[in-house]
Amino acid sequence: MRRQLLPALRMLAVLTVLTGILYPLAMTGIGQAAFGSKADGSLIRDASGTVVGSSLIGQSFDGERWFHPRPSAAGDGYDATSSSSSNLGPTNPELLDAVAERVDAYRADNGLAPDATVPVDAVTASGSGLDPQISVANARLQAARVAGARGLTVDRVDALIDAHTHGRSLGFLGEPGVNVLELNLALEATTT
Repeated sequence: MRRQLLPALRMLAVLTVLTGILYPLAMTGIGQAAFGSKADGSLIRDASGTVVGSSLIGQSFDGERWFHPRPSAAGDGYDATSSSSSNLGPTNPELLDAVAERVDAYRADNGLAPDATVPVDAVTASGSGLDPQISVANARLQAARVAGARGLTVDRVDALIDAHTHGRSLGFLGEPGVNVLELNLALEATTT
């Protein structure tokens, strides 16, 4: 039994050092060297250098002065510790009622006509409930409200939307989007 126990303990020690210490340190080093801020969570800082969020995780913004993100079904809303969807199917009456309410509220908040088309991302939550981006169409529909509340021209707000629009992933995946946190920080810097 001793002949089998000692080699097994040596292998345990070797593999523990390799897979528990050296490999994680190597991957951390490569991540830091190759991907810098992304490896640290893609943190976003305000003008004073304070971390205000991550470009990867959506957060709530309320009020006329801010662009509003996509609705969240994560926990009580934008709870990164409880990331999930509502799990309601497309024909579920509860989901249909919630979307209808969100459509009416979106139109009212943004001064749109009762029959105006509303972007789907403005009234439905994503699978994670934490999407950091909204569609360009959603941002453009909110521009007049935000401009009026901040005393800016719609053209100035549209220029900020253009400056903070990210293209398709890898040039062909998905649709262009606007990071809400980055856009709201740029707005705050413009009006302070």
